[in-house]
Amino acid sequence: MLELPIRYARKVTLVGHNEASPLLGTPLLSVRDLRIAFSQQEAVRGVSFDMAPGETLGLVGESGSGKSATSLALLRLLPPSAAVSGRIELVRADGVTDDLLGLPEEAMRRHRGRSMAMIFQEPMTALNPVMKVGRQIAEALLAHAPRTARREVRERVLAAMREVALPDPELRMNDYPHQFSGGQRQRIVIAMALINKPRLLIADEPTTALDVTVQAQILALLKQLKSEHELSMLFISHDLAVVAQVADRVAVMRRGEIVEQGSATQVLTRPQHPYTRSLLASAPTMTTPRELPLATMVRSGI
Repeated sequence: MLELPIRYARKVTLVGHNEASPLLGTPLLSVRDLRIAFSQQEAVRGVSFDMAPGETLGLVGESGSGKSATSLALLRLLPPSAAVSGRIELVRADGVTDDLLGLPEEAMRRHRGRSMAMIFQEPMTALNPVMKVGRQIAEALLAHAPRTARREVRERVLAAMREVALPDPELRMNDYPHQFSGGQRQRIVIAMALINKPRLLIADEPTTALDVTVQAQILALLKQLKSEHELSMLFISHDLAVVAQVADRVAVMRRGEIVEQGSATQVLTRPQHPYTRSLLASAPTMTTPRELPLATMVRSGI
């Protein structure tokens, strides 16, 4: 592990691999020239990246940079008003490559939650407030395996809850989302995402709504589950300190474009693009004089 010599308010470490990209052979996911427009206003412009099996790619940038729109495009969850073009290729478990943007809706539905799953930023908006959590986790399973026997469904749900370290799953599976803490609700969402054993996990700001202590617990859980399930993970965040803890590679987005990408070590310690340098420099430090205003992003010339 490499210490990150960037002046963050808290100590972080890099968990990336070598300086070179870890991509070997055929990528699990390949995105080429992705463009997304709303009412003829382009929100994502020519985004391209690859993800290798078992790799974590951190997608970072300010709010409005196009990170979430990119992630929703991968699952084809954008509203019908969005104009999407480019290529999104995913290698299935049987080795066949699908162009997700060209698939019929029924074929795409089979990918959602099975080949690829998503963890959303705010678990209370992802969970049904009037449905018991055990039933919600079971729905994720039954959507792809509707003929699963009732006893097996229960066993799978309990196993998923234990895997994400939810206490007393036999009792808590009959509780409603409001009866859980914020961190526990996020664990429920993670259990829903992983119950069908997807190959790609998309985590869209999964710790932003949590306090720092719970955030650390969720990050540790995601890293553990990623290793156990041999997952690839697209981790989306505006928090560079968080991304530094989980990412093998980092892609930096600004105004709908990826302005820089490379290994976590290279991007976070030796950034090449002025915007990346400005983004890193704007983070407060333990030694920042408290009487001075916080640094702001440099806009001109970038």
